[in-house]
Amino acid sequence: MTTPVAFNHLGQCVTDLARSRRFYEEVFGFTFWYEATPPDDPSATLLRIDAPGLTACYLVRDGLVLELLHFGAGHQPARERVVNAPGLTHLSLSVPDLDATCALVVEHGGEVVADTNIGAAVFVRDPDGQLVELLPIAYRASLPPLPATD
Repeated sequence: MTTPVAFNHLGQCVTDLARSRRFYEEVFGFTFWYEATPPDDPSATLLRIDAPGLTACYLVRDGLVLELLHFGAGHQPARERVVNAPGLTHLSLSVPDLDATCALVVEHGGEVVADTNIGAAVFVRDPDGQLVELLPIAYRASLPPLPATD
């Protein structure tokens, strides 16, 4: 017998919650769901860090829940991740116009990783350096249908 599993969310630490929320809402069309400020303990125990002042903001897009984590007491310095390092590497989103979306990324404090632009795809970074792969909507439409889930 298999235990039922349901996707919950992907978490991402950000240094400026308002800026990151604007970025994901205005560039990629995420919708605000809710915000929570859990007590410092047990959050510190769960996250295995001294976590005073945690605020978690939940955004939704096409069933994906993105949790933006902001710590009032500060953050570790950002490290540039590469896609061949173990662990989660990037978000991938299909957009109607790569060039227009890249312009919005820059306008909202992100960066286009210009040397990755292969015409049909490009990587960008959000204001905290998180990699986001941009693909055209036509790519998504060309994929096989998603399998049914329970």
